[in-house]
This record gives sequence, C-alpha cells and structure tokens, in this order.
Amino acid sequence: MKREPRNLADIARVRHELHAAIRAFFFARGYLETETPALYPGHDPNAHLAEFFTRYVQGRVEIPLTLITSPEVHMKRLLAAGLPRIFQLCRFFRNGESTARHNPEFTGLEWYHAGHTYLDLMAVTEELVSHAARELNGEPVIEREGRRIDLSPPWERLTVVEAMRRYAGVELPLDHGREALMDQLRARGENFSPDDGYDDLFFRLYLVHVEPRLGWDKPVFLMDYPAPMAAMARLKPEAPGFAERVEPFVAGLELGNGFTELSDPAEQARRILEVRPEQTSGDLDRLFLAALDQMPPCAGMALGVDRLAMLLTGAASIDEVLLFPFAGECRLRGLIPGQDG
Repeated sequence: MKREPRNLADIARVRHELHAAIRAFFFARGYLETETPALYPGHDPNAHLAEFFTRYVQGRVEIPLTLITSPEVHMKRLLAAGLPRIFQLCRFFRNGESTARHNPEFTGLEWYHAGHTYLDLMAVTEELVSHAARELNGEPVIEREGRRIDLSPPWERLTVVEAMRRYAGVELPLDHGREALMDQLRARGENFSPDDGYDDLFFRLYLVHVEPRLGWDKPVFLMDYPAPMAAMARLKPEAPGFAERVEPFVAGLELGNGFTELSDPAEQARRILEVRPEQTSGDLDRLFLAALDQMPPCAGMALGVDRLAMLLTGAASIDEVLLFPFAGECRLRGLIPGQDG
C-alpha cells in the first residue's frame, strides 16, 4: 500500500525510511558510503548542465566556485584512489530547473562499481527500486494514474533507436545526420526551425512522443544513446556512433542516468571542450582528468531520490515529497511575481 505524506512530519518520515532502505541495500552489497565537497572550483565537467555560481573570498584571494551538479568528479577520484564500490546520498544543484519534476536543489543517489558495465547497472537499479518499494509499501508495486505497475525485476531493455521507431515512427540516422532527421520530421508535418541542430530535432520528437510513454506496462531501461548525447560515457565498441548510456523510466518518469564510464582523459577533455568551445585546455580540471587515467573500468549511476519518493508515494509533483520545495518557499516569501508573502 502506497504511503501518502500529508504534512511536514509525514514527509520527513517517508524520506528517512527511503534513505535508510537505500543505505541498507548498498551496505548489504559491500559498498562504502562516501562524502565529497558540494563546492567545486571552476566549471563542472558535466558541461551540458546549468550551474550555480558563487565564490570563496579571503582577503585579496577570490576563487570562483560552482555548486556541484553531481558528486561524479570527486567520486571518480576516489575510484582512482582504490575504492572499488562506493555510493553517496547528497544534494545536487541544477540551475534553472523548477517544475513538477525538478527542484533546483535535490537529493540524489550516485554509485560506482569497478568492473561493472552499464548492463550491470541495470540489474542493480531494478533490484534497488523494487527493494525500496517493498520497504516503504510492503510490495514491489506502485499505482500511477489508476494503473498498477510491478517493479519486480527484470525490467524491459529498449534502445533509443528502437524507442524512436516504436513511439515516434522515426528511424534515427545512424550517422546522426541532421538533414536525414529533418526530412523525416518534415514528412510527419512536425514543426521545427531551419536552424535546429540534430539534438534540437531529436528532442522535439523524444519529449513529445517517446518519454511520456515509457515504463507504463513495466519499467524500462532506455539505452544506447547517440554518442553526442553522452559526453561522459564509453562508446559501444561494436557501434561507436552510440554510447553505453542508460536511463531507467517508470510511468513516463526518468529516475536516473548511468554509464559505462569513459576512462580516456584525452577523449574526455576533447568532449568537454566540444560542448564548451569558449574554454581552453587550461580551464579543465587536471586532477579529474588525471584520475580518469588511473580509474579502473567501471560503471556509475545517478538516481533522483525525490523522484523515487514521488513514485512510491503516488505524488503528482516533486513538491509533495520535499520538506521545503524551492517554488513553495519563494511563494511564501513573495519572491515569485504575482504572489503575496
């Protein structure tokens, strides 16, 4: 039976039980819980994510800082230092994200396992989510919009190419050609701008036709993303135009993002600079890149704990499972236009 938080005390209890269930799951499998900094000197290597900027000031010393978009950089340094199985529950920060599914400050779970690939990540993820459901609700089943969804393993595995074919009726060009994809959108009567790049065209289809339909009969892992959409992931040896990236979905809700990790520092630097052409190689985190060279082959997943709480409690909005949601706090303080304090 699902838990429905009704007030701050209920929300706090649900979150406590969920965090305890996650920790018990990883402790039982020999993972070490770690703590890493929330303040990061310079730009986060996850170049596609919007950051929060601040600075450290002491006398004449000023150091530009960002709040972490995830603990990935420091956790990979721990892998390189010899810790093969690690996890962390901590705060992630993403600027410009406040919706029914996003809060600019949220609780995330991130874990890494040496020797694993993204195939192993999927097995761990489906076991974790079904375990959390049993601990909170007594059974690995949730209800969403009047439908019962069984979270028990195994979940469906679906490639991005297959998903676009099934739900959008589009054949993704294997060379990621913009013109070929544009021709298909034009034939379907889809609206787009002549200036749209490949990613723009992809997401016009994906966000409308694919994502909302994922994981309703059974949870699903969407896997094998086009290489340009996976800047931190290893490319598939047998299909180098695609990357070993995976995202779990339940009832149209993305829960996380994981990879078989890229461990080539030169290639990682090239990809970061490709996304941020205004930077130079001197702007890159040399400690992070050096760690990649020493890091064992591994896989890692970042999972949204607040979104998992939404699923397990039947919440329609992330605000319902947060103690102090950003938008709600801003309304109470009269910081959102048109709202009284």
